[in-house]
Amino acid sequence: MFTGIVEELGEVVRITETAGDSALVAVRGPLVTSDARHGDSIAVNGVCLTVVDVENGTFTADVMGETLRRSALGALRAGDPVNLERAAALNSRLGGHLVQGHVDGVGEVVAREPAAQWETVRFRLPAALARYVVEKGSITVDGVSLTVAEVGPDWFAVGLIPTTLKLTTLGARRVGDPVNLEVDVLAKYVERLLGARLADPALPDAGPPGGLPVTLPGAAAPGGVA
Repeated sequence: MFTGIVEELGEVVRITETAGDSALVAVRGPLVTSDARHGDSIAVNGVCLTVVDVENGTFTADVMGETLRRSALGALRAGDPVNLERAAALNSRLGGHLVQGHVDGVGEVVAREPAAQWETVRFRLPAALARYVVEKGSITVDGVSLTVAEVGPDWFAVGLIPTTLKLTTLGARRVGDPVNLEVDVLAKYVERLLGARLADPALPDAGPPGGLPVTLPGAAAPGGVA
């Protein structure tokens, strides 16, 4: 689990094709590798990858063909900058929002509007994801937790502050560039639960958490005891 607060702007060192359509990716990131060990999770442009090896500030990770096809990682080349974040610790502050590192789809930069102190960037998103994006809601773009400023039928816009423009890949993204998108996981769970309920009204009400009875003030308690 991550928070969408980028810790470091790393760099792709090399990408080596492996068996099938998979790849071994090497990424330089002195900060995120300072305490990294085999098996740890590091988000690379919003994609959760598992550390295979760490050496001299560089870590390697296996990337399956499925990940390469369904995210923008397949377009990376040696020398490209990438957003890096270590998995969140349970005792840390949640500065962004709950991010799984499971990319839902690939979007595209469609417009940039510079202003005095910030920049508005508009992204196109797959139609299947549009229903999960709401104004003032959260979305992850290339691993960066952002607040949606505007939303349309197949696009959304965000405002990027100077820190985000300087310390993440979003400052250099150009019109036409692909980006990884992860929508708010809570929206997907709510849709799933409500969809099942609407599809089968005969389903029993789940009731309160844990199935425990709830007694309202002034009402009779279970068993007829007031």
